[in-house]
Amino acid sequence: MRTSARTAGVLTGLTLALGGVFAAPAAHADIPACTNMVQQTGVEVSDTVRTACTQGVHADLQGCVSALTGAGVPGGAANGACRMAANPP
Repeated sequence: MRTSARTAGVLTGLTLALGGVFAAPAAHADIPACTNMVQQTGVEVSDTVRTACTQGVHADLQGCVSALTGAGVPGGAANGACRMAANPP
């Protein structure tokens, strides 16, 4: 097998593998649901809130809840918003 053909095959395989890794979280991501729930509590959606919701998407529920409560979101709503980010309906 020629080196150029082998290189092309390896690069194609890596692209497909990495594409699946990077696309997988997006399929489960529901940051808008999380931020909408935060907004319903009267807390402004800031970069801190978006970052917290992103933590929820990546299954860091404790970090998400902690960051949202630090931003002024009541505990129960923070928990619900983070769960929405991790497990969209």
